[in-house]
Amino acid sequence: MVGAQATEQGDCSRFKGNIPHCCKKDPTVVDLLPGTPYNMQIANCCKGGVISSWVQDPPNAVSAFQLSAGAAGTTNKTVRLPKNFTLKAPGPGYTCGDAKIVKPTKFITQDGRRMTQALMTWNVTCIYSQFLAQKTPSCCVSLSSFYNDTIVNCPTCSCGCQNNITQPGSCVEGDSPYLASVVNGPGKNSLAPLVQCTSHMCPVRIHWHVKLNYKEYWRVKITITNFNYRMNYTQWNLVVQHPNFDNLTQIFSFNYKSLNPYGVINDTAMLWGIKFYNDLLMEAGPSGNVQSELLFRKDDLSFTFQKGWAFPRRIYFNGDNCVMPPPDAYPWLPNAGHRSLSSLLLPFIFWTTLACLFMSV
Repeated sequence: MVGAQATEQGDCSRFKGNIPHCCKKDPTVVDLLPGTPYNMQIANCCKGGVISSWVQDPPNAVSAFQLSAGAAGTTNKTVRLPKNFTLKAPGPGYTCGDAKIVKPTKFITQDGRRMTQALMTWNVTCIYSQFLAQKTPSCCVSLSSFYNDTIVNCPTCSCGCQNNITQPGSCVEGDSPYLASVVNGPGKNSLAPLVQCTSHMCPVRIHWHVKLNYKEYWRVKITITNFNYRMNYTQWNLVVQHPNFDNLTQIFSFNYKSLNPYGVINDTAMLWGIKFYNDLLMEAGPSGNVQSELLFRKDDLSFTFQKGWAFPRRIYFNGDNCVMPPPDAYPWLPNAGHRSLSSLLLPFIFWTTLACLFMSV
């Protein structure tokens, strides 16, 4: 095996010479670390198990390893398809289907003058599910605007509730004098988050602020805050759905890629940090946030600040669906409340006037 290794060799006692790398029928294979000797590498290997998304970094979105299976025969009739694939990266959440035979892979020689073909090629598709990965959501969204003093926080208990009485250590106060000892205590190497005590208890919060209104443009500020003391997010990404992304004019300090999941409808964007600048979201603390601003051109046919139109429809952080506030809690225009109040008062005034007329008669 090159480009990876099995975590256990298994029982190879029946082999007298040329001991195999692994004799288990269900081996666990892990990627090798960068800097592995060249005689143990192949192309696109040895990334320490870290794979970027295709949009963010295509060269590092592929990982490969090569193995030789003994006693498998030399024809496509003797080679049997592998079964029970499981992808662990870095925890649960992935479900893999059965191997499917596809067209044999073709390889071009280094001189480009000859093409060889694999004996057999199969594909295995693995699908990620947020519900299998964790029992509770991992992020939430808060909202605010320049035209309303109300700050709509993440819904209470979006990712869990504070329960330090029955479950001590479920969260830690940011100003606690024992913060360092708790963070570095037992479980510091586990994937279980240690979050700052908040009303929402989410490891990550995304704040969308409608900042300014111009004659032909409007501006939004996005802030991503990490409340997890035990994890920083390398090469994080954010997917946002909003109908005005078809008129995005400029974005500051984030990378941007338009996604078109519905064909011609351009209402989805993927945002991520600039390399060596803000592509690393640090753990909870003073440096545990990244932010950017977006400038949109107004569309005369659809633009409005009424009824929460300026706020996103959906936000995903690292592929996880974030909990949104309920629509009736969105910041409203100040005059929207007056109009609704006036509409309620009109019938009352009308009936009062009629009553006075009948009384005078």
